[in-house]
This record gives sequence, structure tokens and C-alpha cells, in this order.
Amino acid sequence: MPRALLSVSDKQGIIEFARQLQAAGIELISTGGTYQALQDAGIAVQEVSAVTQFPEMMDGRLKTLHPAIHGGLLAMRDQPSHMEAARAHGIEMIDYVVVNLYPFAETIQKPGVTLPEAIEKIDIGGPTMLRSAAKNYPFVATVVDPTDYLWIGERLAQGAALTVEERFALAAKVFRHTAAYDARIAEYLTRQTGEDFPEHLTLTFARAQGLRYGENPHQKAAFYRREPVQRNSLAGARQLQGKELSYNNIQDANAALELLAEFDRPTAVAVKHMNPCGVGTGETGLEAFSRAYDADPISIFGGIVALNRPLDEATAARLTELFLEIVIAPAFSPQALVKLAKKRNVRVLELPSLVRSEDDGLSVKSVTGGLLVQDLDLRQVTAADLTLVSKRVPTSAEMDELLFAWRVVKHVKSNAIVLTKAGQTLGIGAGQMNRVGSAQIAVAQAGAKAAGSVLASDAFFPMPDTVEVAAAAGVRAIIQPGGSIKDADSIAAADAHGIAMVVTGVRHFKH
Repeated sequence: MPRALLSVSDKQGIIEFARQLQAAGIELISTGGTYQALQDAGIAVQEVSAVTQFPEMMDGRLKTLHPAIHGGLLAMRDQPSHMEAARAHGIEMIDYVVVNLYPFAETIQKPGVTLPEAIEKIDIGGPTMLRSAAKNYPFVATVVDPTDYLWIGERLAQGAALTVEERFALAAKVFRHTAAYDARIAEYLTRQTGEDFPEHLTLTFARAQGLRYGENPHQKAAFYRREPVQRNSLAGARQLQGKELSYNNIQDANAALELLAEFDRPTAVAVKHMNPCGVGTGETGLEAFSRAYDADPISIFGGIVALNRPLDEATAARLTELFLEIVIAPAFSPQALVKLAKKRNVRVLELPSLVRSEDDGLSVKSVTGGLLVQDLDLRQVTAADLTLVSKRVPTSAEMDELLFAWRVVKHVKSNAIVLTKAGQTLGIGAGQMNRVGSAQIAVAQAGAKAAGSVLASDAFFPMPDTVEVAAAAGVRAIIQPGGSIKDADSIAAADAHGIAMVVTGVRHFKH
């Protein structure tokens, strides 16, 4: 008679699946809470201790680690020596293993969880059974994912056995599952040691969705989310309408959220190709969006708009006048959703927590044959961090504007130059091979509005030419990191044109 061993922490669907196994003539063995749940449901089940002739002990730490269990999992049925050893020691075969693991990830998310509490949720017997059974997939079926109960149950109800290919696929899923489980444990314990960059980096992500294609139609792609899901990340957003997100949508939306998190007052960000094309602040979300739109009404076409205030009907009405790929906000009024519904294809994402990340997360980028890993760039600059290097002192309003421009330029691809005035971007020069080229682009985009604006540069000026371009456009104040061996030349140029200049001592390269 075939046998199945059931031991699950997540008991979703297990009673119905157990009944399907039993109806297929499979004898059930179980442990602890699963055993009790099956008994309470009136399902005939044998306790593991009856199989091992050894009681559970040490608060349940020791129950399945026994030859009577693992011999039944590991024995190769086509090897006479294996089967003879099993007969000699009274070991019966186990044909199905239905196991999922202690909730380690859920435990470490709980506020105030202690290290001993976390350690106690490191499963030992479960992964061992899964690995034993999965290794022996030609003879044993391993079921670690409750979503597989349905199709396996239907197959058994039809009187059909699982194919070796199906058991192999289930085994592969087991090793992915246990690898991710161990990776979470390794990541958590490594954080406790205070190590920033250990000799082996283990990260685990769960597939959130398949994508039609990657950056280009000939590239395959999928979106994976970090677990646990960060509440302020795109992976935590709820899509209310529109087509599925694409690879490029996700990249652009993430860029918008990272920039938006820099601001507390009402702010709207428009992004195109991972660069902001318009940023505006105001007293209301509508005012902020109007300024972001006016900053560059051409580039916003086909872009992404993110706001850090709930979207009302009036703002939604303005948005529906445009062709946009995505609209993101912490909440949407019912009237706003009615307006947006007129644009069926626009993707509407609700993300209640649009705040700066305060965790110790990592920025991870793929290069051929490896990964580049660094801390997230969470550095903020305040007025107290600035050093005045020019003769002219910026006014209080100019100082506020310089800090606004600095928050924006941090999120523009290097080399980056940003011109702003009155809480609105006027010109953005991004990704040029030399800094003066970025300045010329920003100034050209701002046009006559550049007069009286401020300029932010993500890195220092190697030459005074950028200051000269700014002066010719009427820029009144500049913020930049400083640190060039030719700082004196740029400062002298600023003084010659009556421009106020402050330095941050911090740069924000973004490649």
C-alpha cells in the first residue's frame, strides 16, 4: 500500500488533499499539529512515532530524523541491495512527501522578535525530508507548494500516477524552495553579525509575474519581488486598472518612486526612460502635477506620473488629457477612478506607503559574470550640511530652492544638471559624456525661464565652463559637491557673475 507523509506549517488545503490521497488508496503518516488537524477532520492517519517506535522529544525538535523515515524516502526501489536492507530493518517505503516549513520569514518580520525566537523557527526535519525525497524523485513525489495540491489530487482521482518528469519538476521546486529558505536564514543571521559584504551573498526573490518581454520584444523577462515585500516598493503596489506592467514600465515606475520619496510636501514626478522629465511641488496634488507637467509638456507624453498625495477628481481630469503609461498615488478617490477609467489602458497603481526607505537594503546590479552590490544611496543633505564658497550669500528662498534641486538631481542619470525655480524643474540635462553638455541641454530646455533659477550638479565642476553657461542663462545660485582640484576656478567664475554657490561635500553619481 503506498504511503504519504504529511507535515505542514501552512495547513491551507491540507485536509481536502489528505482526503484525496486517502481516496486514492494511500496510507497517511503525519506529525504534530498536522496529525491533530487530520484526526480532528476524521481522517485516518498514523503518527510518525508509531512508525519510528521513538517518541517525539526536545519540544518537537526530534521526530522525523530516523532511519524508519529516511530509509523509506531514500531507498532506490530498483536497487536490490537497498530493498534488502529495508526489509532486514523493517523499513517501509514512503511514496509521497507533503511538507512545508516553519514560518521563519514571517517570524522575523514580527516587531520585537528576538534572536532565540527566530532560531527556533529554523526548520530541520522538514528540509531534510524534502531533500531526501526530492533526491529520490524517480520513486518519490515531493509536494512543497499548496498550489500543487489541486492538479495532483485530480490526477490521483483519475487513477493515474505522476510521471517521472512531473516528479522531477516537483523535485526541482523543492530545491528552489529549500535554497530560498536557507538564503533567508543566512541573510538574517548575517545581519545579526553586522557583516556588510560576506564572502557569499545569498539573496532570494519570489516571482511576482511573468512579463510579455524585456527591454525589447526579443528578450524574455519576469518580475521578481523581494520577500518580505517592502511596503514602499513597487512590488507592494496594488494595480487598480490597466494593462499588465511591462519590463520598462517597472523600471520607470521604480525611478519615479525613488525620487518621490525625497519629498514630504505635495509633489508630482513625471518620468521617461528612468529620468525625471518634470518635478513639481505645491500646496495641493493638483498644483504639484500642474507644475510637473508645465516643466516639460512634450516629454511627459507616454510617461509615468507619480504623486505623493491621494489623487482627486480634478487631478485625474487633468491626467486623462494626456497619454500616460502609469499613474501612481497613495490613494484614489472614487470620482478619480471614474475619470481614469475612461483611459482603459493606463495602469493605475495604488501604493499607500510612499516614503523613503530606512532599511539597510542593498543596490544590486548585474554585470557580465557577476553582481555589483552597494548600500542604497539614502544620504540626505540639509541646509546645515552646506558650505558657502561664493561671495554672494543665497537668500532664504534660494536656499530652499537649491535643496529642492539637489533632491531632484540625485535621481538623474550622470552627468546630471538640473535647473529649478519656485518648486518646479525647468531644465534637465541627463546622461551626457561631459558636464557642460548636460548644462547646455538643461539651459536650452528652460529657455527664458532660466533667468533667476538655481542649478544643481550631481558632481563637481572640473572646469568653470558649466558656471559660464549658467551665468549666460541668468542662473542666480548653484549647488554642487565641490572637491575638484579646480574648484577655485569655478568659484571665481561664480563670483564674477554674482552667483551664489554652495557645496555639499557629497556627490550622487547615478550610472
